[in-house]
Amino acid sequence: MPSFRSKSQDDSQYPPLARVPRHIGIIMDGNGRWARARGLPRSAGHRAGTENLRRILRAAVEFGVPILTIYAFSTENWGRPESEVTALLTILERVIDQELAELHAEGVCLRHVGKLDRLPSRLQEKILSAIELTKNNQRLLLNVALDYGGRAELIEAVRRIIADGIPAEQVDDELISRYLYTAGLPDPDLIIRTSGEMRISNFLIWQGAYAEFYVTPALWPDFDKDEFYKALMDYSQRERRFGLIHNQGG
Repeated sequence: MPSFRSKSQDDSQYPPLARVPRHIGIIMDGNGRWARARGLPRSAGHRAGTENLRRILRAAVEFGVPILTIYAFSTENWGRPESEVTALLTILERVIDQELAELHAEGVCLRHVGKLDRLPSRLQEKILSAIELTKNNQRLLLNVALDYGGRAELIEAVRRIIADGIPAEQVDDELISRYLYTAGLPDPDLIIRTSGEMRISNFLIWQGAYAEFYVTPALWPDFDKDEFYKALMDYSQRERRFGLIHNQGG
């Protein structure tokens, strides 16, 4: 993976942004369609999408985004053909093998968002090792949503709250947030979806309640630095109200 370090932006084609999201979620959609348009198997699209992640990580660092959460594999993806599921999990394992050392050297902190117990045991071990290795890095926090679903996350949070014996009257927004996979992190300011689909697909449904949404027709393997900057520029020009009216939301 090429270094995240980039030249000065004094002569950059990307003007400074008025406002940069602290936390961005990305629904990386369109790998299959990208492959089909080229007469390739779906696994080739997933590999191309994984390669593209390198560009977006570098762009996030350059543009000053501190937290990314990427939707890598949903709870519903288990219902896809077994061959595709196996290929996708194999690609994810290979990414850890090939990229972990460079990610660590570049200061990326890796976190897993979702369940681990249904993943192959070898992949579980590699994920846990990657988390432990990078836990003190502070340049970019990368949450990988793997075997993740927003509804399943909420169900698990409620079950843990009940198991901990917390009285009903103490349950509020802050408490539930502490029981989610993203505990301790700010909610996403911006959620990007590639491929033009206009749905959230069970991604960060609690955390994204007041996130700004940006949908682009670009398929994920084609969502490059220029496309990412367009999303950030669009976000920087929006007025966030959080359910309030003009001049109330700050």
